[in-house]
Amino acid sequence: MIRHGLITLVLALVAHAPVHAADDIDTINPAPAMAKAATAFLATLSPAKREMAHLPFHSEERLNWHFVPRMRQGLPLKHMSPEERQAALALLKASLSVTGLTKVDTIRSLEDVLRAIENQPRRDAELYYFTVFGEASEKGAWGWRYEGHHISLNWTLLEGRVVGSSPQFMGANPADVNVEPRKGTRALAAEEDLARELVTSLSADQTRLAVVSESAPFGPDAPLGIVTGKAREAVMQESNGIGYAELDDMQKGLLLSLIQEYASTQPPAVAQARLGRVKAELTNIKFAWMGGREKGQGHYYRIQGNSFLIEYDNTQGSANHIHSVWREFKGDWGKDVLAEHYRTAPHHADHRGTHK
Repeated sequence: MIRHGLITLVLALVAHAPVHAADDIDTINPAPAMAKAATAFLATLSPAKREMAHLPFHSEERLNWHFVPRMRQGLPLKHMSPEERQAALALLKASLSVTGLTKVDTIRSLEDVLRAIENQPRRDAELYYFTVFGEASEKGAWGWRYEGHHISLNWTLLEGRVVGSSPQFMGANPADVNVEPRKGTRALAAEEDLARELVTSLSADQTRLAVVSESAPFGPDAPLGIVTGKAREAVMQESNGIGYAELDDMQKGLLLSLIQEYASTQPPAVAQARLGRVKAELTNIKFAWMGGREKGQGHYYRIQGNSFLIEYDNTQGSANHIHSVWREFKGDWGKDVLAEHYRTAPHHADHRGTHK
């Protein structure tokens, strides 16, 4: 009953979401709070730390995203004072929904689980980096990134609006914690469960369309798992799978609930704008599954429309290690909106320079 109610709600939200939703919801525009929080965070830092955390907007580093455990440019939580940490986490809170904040906090905490399981000191929940690009303001262009193992969140803002919120990567290892005291913790449960519920609800004819391979595209030793990897430009994948129009109403609801789960990481205004774009291309959206359909079997799925791509894989660690990502073919890092802005407003060309 609860699941049916959720599906009905999501169908209603998408049906009524305006295509240009971001233009209609100023009352919950997160950009002013994000700019204020970013400015406050940078103000707490010493010159040396600010040099680490604050880079020019058009630095190549802004596009240098990844999700493996490695050193990054930026200021990690590990090197912050309590005051700095509080300001950094306030910026993160201003940039996410309550759901999104819970997800990323849980993902980060899994580093402590891995540290205990593997007895590996390199697993460190404090090695998550904050990097601000450009001058945080309600005028001009700026952005920021929160990144560490299994998290890469990237925001681009222009003239007081969020114009880019991808790549949005979240992973989980373990996907389902099986040791105390965290046993049963699942950071990305809905991303797995909704997709499996959808694929197992399909008829034989629908399954022949949706399941494009009986094996996942990568084996358990694949370092990245998702097809697009860490590419700076997401490329449209094969146009296979089952189309939205080929699903019944309940299955459509499951697919939309799954898309909503990814979008809901962002603040409501940003999530609703994404759903508006989804509404505009429903007839072109396809869902493709590869691999086993039972829990514990390696699997992969993608949801692809004209403008966006969702990828998910769970093949490593005996199918207990998730990678998931939302990409925009033209809009990662707000590239499409920025390009149009610079084309039509040449007096803003200074934003393309190297200033902070």
